[in-house]
Amino acid sequence: MAGAVQIPDEAEVRARWGAFAWTAENEAKAREIIARYPAGRQHSAVMPLLDLAQRQVGAETQTQGWLPVPVIEYVAAQIEMPFIRAYEVATFYTMYNLAPVGRYHVQVCGTTPCMLRGSDDVMAACKSKGLAKGQTTPDGLFTLTEVECMGNCASAPMVQINDDNYEDLDFDRTVAILDALARGETPKTGTQEPGRHTVEPLGGPTTLTAMVDANHDYRGEWQ
Repeated sequence: MAGAVQIPDEAEVRARWGAFAWTAENEAKAREIIARYPAGRQHSAVMPLLDLAQRQVGAETQTQGWLPVPVIEYVAAQIEMPFIRAYEVATFYTMYNLAPVGRYHVQVCGTTPCMLRGSDDVMAACKSKGLAKGQTTPDGLFTLTEVECMGNCASAPMVQINDDNYEDLDFDRTVAILDALARGETPKTGTQEPGRHTVEPLGGPTTLTAMVDANHDYRGEWQ
């Protein structure tokens, strides 16, 4: 992907993360994850284990988390998978960060639906707050990444920040979200359009309207 970060120098990474091991809580979670799969199929656990490892690194660094090479090696060894296989998974999926990121990883969708609905304004808002694509702000608070479609086309444009999506954005709404995060607040997730609940049509639903406030059985009306 264009603008992808460079994997840090391994000597520095190994000095910091070479002794990585699960916390007691995550050790129990890792055993639970592996137990979901039949004997001999423990390689299937690689994705959730890498996610768990990334979250542990994030907890230790007060960031969203990332996967240093020794951490990937640790996960691979636990499930008896060749390192290169685990590394291939980590490098394929953008949910895994291969270099340090900030406390808030701001991922702006730039695919066609979001672009047509104003993702350039979202990116401009990020830049107005000092964020630069592929970089982390000097205070370590934000990392900005442009990504491909994340499945919120009906409420474009959108960003994903750590585990949360923010939708129906414009310049001012994006700035408000970034400012709230910088103040340590928790902004409203999901759509930012007043009166919109999820991705129903703007102005309200036009079908099954009796279901808006309560469950309604339409079967008698369709006979």
